[in-house]
Amino acid sequence: MKILNIKKVGNKYKIILDNGEVITANDHVIVNSNILYKKKLTPKELTELQNQTAYYENYDKTLKMISRKIRSEYEIKKHLKNNNVSDDDIAKIISKLKEINLINDELFAQSYTNDKINLTLDGPYKIKKQLEDNHINQTYIENALSNFTQNLIDTKLDKIIQKKLKSNTKDTSCIFKQKTALYLINLGYSREDIYNHLDNLHLDNSHLTHEMEKIYNKLKTKYDGYTLKNKLKQKLYSKGFTNEEINNFIEKTVH
Repeated sequence: MKILNIKKVGNKYKIILDNGEVITANDHVIVNSNILYKKKLTPKELTELQNQTAYYENYDKTLKMISRKIRSEYEIKKHLKNNNVSDDDIAKIISKLKEINLINDELFAQSYTNDKINLTLDGPYKIKKQLEDNHINQTYIENALSNFTQNLIDTKLDKIIQKKLKSNTKDTSCIFKQKTALYLINLGYSREDIYNHLDNLHLDNSHLTHEMEKIYNKLKTKYDGYTLKNKLKQKLYSKGFTNEEINNFIEKTVH
């Protein structure tokens, strides 16, 4: 197959063949194949040229991906597989990137964990799960999570709970603690740490008197006497009010 022309376009070359095919190759391919000094390509040489071109294109794309954000080995392999890169080229790309330290799962674990600590509310269990999903070595995970000290956990939990408290306008102490506990568990904090903070939390439900009165006014249009008190107790209890709060309200309000 004859080479009709080779043109440099930017930092790449366009190789125009007599069958109308145009191959865009980078410097690596041109140098490795000595193609500048050839007039013809055998079918084998053409295949090799195409394979090398595909390899370096995928390698360069991977470099760009890493330049934007540090990646785990698993992420890079998954990305390459999703782009139908051959297993041989994946192995070569991974090996080369490890050689120049652009793939380093130990460094990835440290960087990922520090970003999550500084930029998100995520707790240690959630971060650990995310690292495991990236197939990071357990030793690397444990070392990275050692940055998540108990003091830091306590500080984050206090901050999150206080923010939740400020925005709470309708939930009783019981309901607030249940919702907040579930939220914190989903963020990746341990139940022990969560309840150590919530159990010591004392909420004033006096601002919810209006809610109790609203329920009472609705029920008294349908019931009276013992039935009213019983229905009111059930409803208020389901809303998260304590027995003491319910009894105090009924004593003051229901006659």
